[in-house]
Amino acid sequence: MLVAQAVVGFTLLSVANKMTSVAATTSSEPRGMHAAAASRDARTESPQRRLQKLLAVPGHQPSRVNDLLLLRPAADDHTVKEEKSNNKHVVFFHGDIQNFQEEMALQPEGSQWLRWSLEQVALILGQRFPDRHVWVVKSSRMYLHKFSCYRNFVESNMFGAPEHFSYSSEHGAFLHLRALLSHGMERADLPNPLQPQGGADSIPSGFSLFLVGFSKGCVVLNQMVYELPGARADPQLSYFIKHITDMFWLDGGHPGGSETWVTDKQVLKELASSGVSIHVHVTPYEVCDPMRAWVGREHGLFIKTLEEFGACPSKKLHFEDEPPSIEHHFRVIQEF
Repeated sequence: MLVAQAVVGFTLLSVANKMTSVAATTSSEPRGMHAAAASRDARTESPQRRLQKLLAVPGHQPSRVNDLLLLRPAADDHTVKEEKSNNKHVVFFHGDIQNFQEEMALQPEGSQWLRWSLEQVALILGQRFPDRHVWVVKSSRMYLHKFSCYRNFVESNMFGAPEHFSYSSEHGAFLHLRALLSHGMERADLPNPLQPQGGADSIPSGFSLFLVGFSKGCVVLNQMVYELPGARADPQLSYFIKHITDMFWLDGGHPGGSETWVTDKQVLKELASSGVSIHVHVTPYEVCDPMRAWVGREHGLFIKTLEEFGACPSKKLHFEDEPPSIEHHFRVIQEF
């Protein structure tokens, strides 16, 4: 559980100003001609004005919905001609506490961490990936307003601790993500949207996808690893998976007593052979906590096993010479 602390230098006045700015730009969902105009105006608008909130977007099953936040890439004079063909995306899965800014402001614990709201994270990722559409997926449930639960992607208890399972053609993380992105692109009126299902012809030209999990959000990436052997063999999903080029684990953690990191050798062998570039960024807050020693052991086994199977994951321990803290845990979002 995250313990609320005050963020140094983050005054209530600056919080109010940022809330007003972001709320004014994410409260509506432009459609049709309005959406086209919004896309053209992105070249001159501030990053906040390129944010678009999409509520209750359905996934593979209509009853399973997630709220999305989309940050469109900025376009300059050199990229205007390529604007219509830009089909590069990054999807972010957040951790505990993190929510839309107005929701966090209402909670005593959440208000201490407004700097890491979903809107602010989208802007950070927009700087990290300036040529990509940034999608922030809000967990379907926030128990007690702080425990993120990704039950639409992986079976989880109320605190968000997962129960991983192998691939099923009826439900799962890959199926839900693909349909969620497809419906989100249609809702946002993006050109050449991904189709919710199908083979090679259903993938738009130039489509590529980065996946980023932070803290609790890493359970979604872990579930995809468990599904990978079966999903790669399914012709309805194999072409979609081939366009996932990079996966980023950022300081993964959840309240369960095991499986914070994937250690199953068979599924890690599949990940190593998939061609996906693997990136692992951690802090002492997660991997050096003596009260949760299994997290560090599993992290080390995750890296070692992938390397044994020929993968070359990029890895870094951030803030290793500083005391573990929640602030540094969050800061990995900026530093990776």
